[in-house]
Amino acid sequence: MAGSDVRSKRLTATGSAGVGPARIRQVQVKTTTGSPRITFTDGNGGAVLLDMDLDASDTHSVNIPDEGIRFGDVYISLFTACTSVTIFHS
Repeated sequence: MAGSDVRSKRLTATGSAGVGPARIRQVQVKTTTGSPRITFTDGNGGAVLLDMDLDASDTHSVNIPDEGIRFGDVYISLFTACTSVTIFHS
C-alpha cells in the first residue's frame, strides 16, 4: 500500500474504530495514573494483533514498522488507564 493516503481516528473507549479494513501505521496514546494498557484485536473477539503496556501519566507515540499491522476491523478490546488513542491508518 505504499503511497496510499494516511488517515487518523481518535477513540476514547473500547470498540470498533469504524475504519473498515486498514493498516495501523502509528498509535498515539495519552495515559493516566495506574497501569496503562491498550490491546487491539482483529475485530471483536478476534486475534490480538497489538498489545501495549505503557508508562503512566504520559503521551506515547508508537511507530509501526514496515507496512504497519493489517486489520480486517480495527477493534480496541482493552483500554485501561488511558484517556484517548489516535490511530493513523491507511
